[in-house]
Amino acid sequence: MKIGYLGPKATFTDLAVTTMFPLAEKRAYDTIPECIDAVSNGEVEIGVVPLENALEGSVNLTIDYLVHEQPLPIVGEIIAPIQQHLMVHPYYKHHWSDVREIYSHSHAIAQCHKFLHTTFKKAKYVYMTSTSAAAKFVSEHPHLPIAAIANELAAKEYGLEIVKANIHDYDYNHTRFIIVRKQSEELPLQSTLYAGDKTTLMITLPKDQAGALHQVLSAFAWRRLNLTKIESRPAKTGLGNYFFIIDIDQKMDDVLIPGAIAELEALDCTVQVLGSYPYYII
Repeated sequence: MKIGYLGPKATFTDLAVTTMFPLAEKRAYDTIPECIDAVSNGEVEIGVVPLENALEGSVNLTIDYLVHEQPLPIVGEIIAPIQQHLMVHPYYKHHWSDVREIYSHSHAIAQCHKFLHTTFKKAKYVYMTSTSAAAKFVSEHPHLPIAAIANELAAKEYGLEIVKANIHDYDYNHTRFIIVRKQSEELPLQSTLYAGDKTTLMITLPKDQAGALHQVLSAFAWRRLNLTKIESRPAKTGLGNYFFIIDIDQKMDDVLIPGAIAELEALDCTVQVLGSYPYYII
């Protein structure tokens, strides 16, 4: 199986793919649209891209591209912890406190603010395009007093030494990665990591109708369908026009979710099923 993912190598997306598909052939892409396009044109069978981070929020480009450009079905989701580590070239293993510059992605540096503020008060922060790119840069400059913040896969990939593990401020930081495919078929994923099922809908409300969102939520509430997420995004059809992304905490059934969809359509809402799929927690 060929799997495309948001690269470069040794990013958190790569780590999620490696964990879930250890025997697959992987191909890194520079951007989310390139990865999704690769699935659409048959370069790879499935694609894995980030959808939401617990601290940074939704990855809007992923949502918008799937809705407006390449409407591929979501066939799975991977929830992975974001664990940041401080790593240096082995040359500096015993002198890492002398580091003068910290390289990483801006989000990673922000997520490790408390540790950096107390440990490296005078160090300079250098922002890179990814945590993996930071690790690669440190590996290529062994005699500079620099360090990178990245994951354990990056340390292994570029031969760096982790001198301080888990330096992130919040232990509950996770990222949701979605798996997209041309066909809505089940994937051979590791069943031991299976955590449940969900269904994702895109809903556009009727224009200028008071109480429309309340009516939408009521259609789920009286059927006791638990919503784990509701988010609005611009419809790109004019200022003030939005659609809603709703996650339901169960797989598509024969009665409840179809009944809710029928009720919404009777209210002049437009409803699209983006996927009904299992999710896995690493």
